[in-house]
Amino acid sequence: MLRALSSRTVQRARPFLRPFSSTVSQPGYVGATQGAPRMTTDPVPKISMLLELRDKPGALHEVLRYFWKYDLNITRLESRPKTLNALGEARFDFFVDFESPSKNSTQVSSLLASLESMTTKAMILDEKDVNWFPRHLSELDLIANRTLDAGADLESDHPGFNDQVYRDRRGELATVAQEYVWNESIPRIDYTKDEVATWAAVWDRMEGLLEKHACSEYKSSFEAMKKHCGYSRENIPQQQDITDYLRDKTGFRMRPVAGLLSSRDFLAGLAFRTFFSTQYIRHHSMPLYTPEPDICHELLGHAPMFADQDFADFSQEIGLASLGASDEDVQKLAWCYWHSVEFGLCKEDGEYKAYGAGLLSSFGELEYACADHRPAGGTEERPELKPWDPAVAGVQEFPITTYQPIYFVAESLNDAKSKMRSFCEGLKKPFLSRHNPNTDSIWVDRPVRRAVGVPEMKDFAASA
Repeated sequence: MLRALSSRTVQRARPFLRPFSSTVSQPGYVGATQGAPRMTTDPVPKISMLLELRDKPGALHEVLRYFWKYDLNITRLESRPKTLNALGEARFDFFVDFESPSKNSTQVSSLLASLESMTTKAMILDEKDVNWFPRHLSELDLIANRTLDAGADLESDHPGFNDQVYRDRRGELATVAQEYVWNESIPRIDYTKDEVATWAAVWDRMEGLLEKHACSEYKSSFEAMKKHCGYSRENIPQQQDITDYLRDKTGFRMRPVAGLLSSRDFLAGLAFRTFFSTQYIRHHSMPLYTPEPDICHELLGHAPMFADQDFADFSQEIGLASLGASDEDVQKLAWCYWHSVEFGLCKEDGEYKAYGAGLLSSFGELEYACADHRPAGGTEERPELKPWDPAVAGVQEFPITTYQPIYFVAESLNDAKSKMRSFCEGLKKPFLSRHNPNTDSIWVDRPVRRAVGVPEMKDFAASA
């Protein structure tokens, strides 16, 4: 979220990722569709199996003929790269989905018996009950409007609380976001002169600091987006133009949202390389401060970084790890997000540079975090800098009303991604997951039953 602070006054906005409640309702089933999500059931139950085969010619062919022999229809077959066991012998893993009403049926029992002598491992992957998560891009429609704060519902300390014109405008933009459907173009917003003037005031204050303290990946992307996405002092870029550019570069996309989402819902979007982004702007009376993320934070801070492949992959790693994860692990991932995507630093030629959006959109904290001199950001204090370690960042508490006392520094964006991937692989997950960009869906390695996470979703079915 944005930390646009004056150099003399340390004011803090609320965090973009809020603590979430863990309400549980009844499990159900939902399928991904080509239009709006609808209730559906799988007419033919499926079973998932893991097979480990010795590496030799014809090994897979010998195994697959038994599925034909016992009249078991295969619906998916996927291999893993060859590995070596402790004796140096080559092995292949295969995941097989096939249609069967029960894992205890005579056909399945006969199949397992036949495969026993032909495989080094043949096991049925049991169905897992997990926290609800989207399986297809269309299912982001189910969570996009579960906002914690939204539209014109401003708190009393908000600069625009007593401005009815501003509140009406916020309500108008909230409606645009709430009515958005996943497979439509993002509506273009006709920003007013006052809104563009507010954007320009932020642009003027940040431009020189970004050139000095932003990481090279950000600066390269920012310059390119000036050319391709309409970034300029006089123009607020449109989310659809940014999406078109990002999808060509890294596969990321923007998605309008009316307000703050829970950690679980927000991170789920990243798994689909989708960034939930607000469309409103802060109140014109305080152009260098906002109590919540607005388009200055989203478009100046976040969007340019998603054009970098390492950063895009890094962000998606966090999202994928959150799917079906426990509340405890989602909090760890959200705190990793805070200390990296929001407030991360990296090293460049012996200097500290910002890649986190909370820094890249805050003139006070950007200078405080990166500048060698003091005072910086209006204070003589210096932050503590720690090497980027997700295991440490995931349990490191942070303030939301002052500058960060601790920043985590990665050797590079690739270093940040590699360490995040290793950390995610070490989390206890009920399944392995992967995003398929061709189908905009999430592949999991076993059957799962997704428990609905909030009462409002009881009307929707859920499932693999």
